[in-house]
Amino acid sequence: MAPKIDALLALRGDGRLLVGRDRIAMLEAVAEHGSITKAAHALGFSYKGAWDAITAINNLLPRPAVVTQAGGRRGGFAEVTEEGRRLIVAFRRLEDKLTRISTAIAEEGLGTDSDRLFWSLAMKTSARNAFHGQVIEVKRATVNVEVTLKVSERNTIVAVITNDSTDDLGLEPGREAVALVKSSFVILARGDEMPRISARNKIFGTMVERVDGGVNSEVLLDIGDGKFLTAVVTRDSMDELGLSVGDRACALFKASHVILAVA
Repeated sequence: MAPKIDALLALRGDGRLLVGRDRIAMLEAVAEHGSITKAAHALGFSYKGAWDAITAINNLLPRPAVVTQAGGRRGGFAEVTEEGRRLIVAFRRLEDKLTRISTAIAEEGLGTDSDRLFWSLAMKTSARNAFHGQVIEVKRATVNVEVTLKVSERNTIVAVITNDSTDDLGLEPGREAVALVKSSFVILARGDEMPRISARNKIFGTMVERVDGGVNSEVLLDIGDGKFLTAVVTRDSMDELGLSVGDRACALFKASHVILAVA
């Protein structure tokens, strides 16, 4: 009997994003139910897991795949945009083709271990913040290079990397890349004042969620254009800032704490 192969597709649109089957299923569920809460329940996800999946997709697309509306007389709702629907169709079409190819390979037999490795390739990252963008400026110096990435109409992210890394990644104006920032590297300040700090990256947003743990708090900022940024700071710091859901805040992080990746 031919070995059964489950072909897992990681979709990269022009090298812009990394989306798997679970996240596509979440988009489909949101389109069906018109609610992230109902979609999460239908798929057996927690609300936070569903929200994180939607946020990750929106951050990696030029335009959001899902838009939400909270409150109002009709209550809140979530809607999959035309960009999101195109993503679903493209993913399912490619997945179908990949399944047919893997089936053909299974029928012929897998000749080498390298074939198995090919079908199991995947990449994951522990960084909570991953933003797709386009390189708009590259400033070279003797040792380091300052790369500016436009991640939305209103926000840019600056990264400082080595000359060798710049060459290896092929970074130049017009090149698309993904900026990765660990949530623990993000510092928060009140959004009604410009912090006096040396961090190159200052991104303003509205606090939409705060989850308190024993020592730390996880904070989610809506930074506009359908994108969100996550910060993990101490509960004491959050209490001192006096930030509440709906308040403006500023996320700060060093250029040296930004990792760049390309497809």
